[in-house]
Amino acid sequence: MTSSAEATDAYIRRIEEYRKRRDEFFKSNENSPLLPEQRERFRGLRYYPVKPEYRFVVELQRDGVSQERVILGTTTGEPKEFIVAGRVTVEIEGKPVTFTVYREVGRGRYFMPFRDATAGSETYSVGRYLDPQETPDGKLVIDFNMAYNPYCAYNDRWTCPIPPRENIVDVPIRAGEMAYPDYVSVTEQEKPSGPMPLIGG
Repeated sequence: MTSSAEATDAYIRRIEEYRKRRDEFFKSNENSPLLPEQRERFRGLRYYPVKPEYRFVVELQRDGVSQERVILGTTTGEPKEFIVAGRVTVEIEGKPVTFTVYREVGRGRYFMPFRDATAGSETYSVGRYLDPQETPDGKLVIDFNMAYNPYCAYNDRWTCPIPPRENIVDVPIRAGEMAYPDYVSVTEQEKPSGPMPLIGG
């Protein structure tokens, strides 16, 4: 029988292995969001230490949620449509905090953009994203150790949804990805012609 300590150690190793794979993708994959010069300098993404207490399994609260389509603003002003799936409440630093969870139109994937009190100092100023996973019994896994930056945190070739007002919280969530130190702004002459790539997560 697996002990609680063994399960915790296995969880931490799983998150750390995921982070290593993500670094490899950013460094070497042709679909990396980094510009060629950024990839040459790349030494790994920055993360908070893995904290199992920032993983929650909670009910998706659908009461009073009409599943309507809503428009979220983006970093370039282009609208991005999502479906409101419901709300979740977790306890951070002893304080209950509620977030709105969305579904991507077409794909149906859960999506939770948020901004916490670390934004602009320790984490990306616009906010971060989470992709909640559904359990077999219909609950959602909200794991802030898996919080990640939108591609706009690395350079301005991307269009990224901005966390809505209801997902801006005044508590620090020191888990997941931290701010990227090698941001690059592409000049208008260097930007590709046509619409900018859209990245929602």
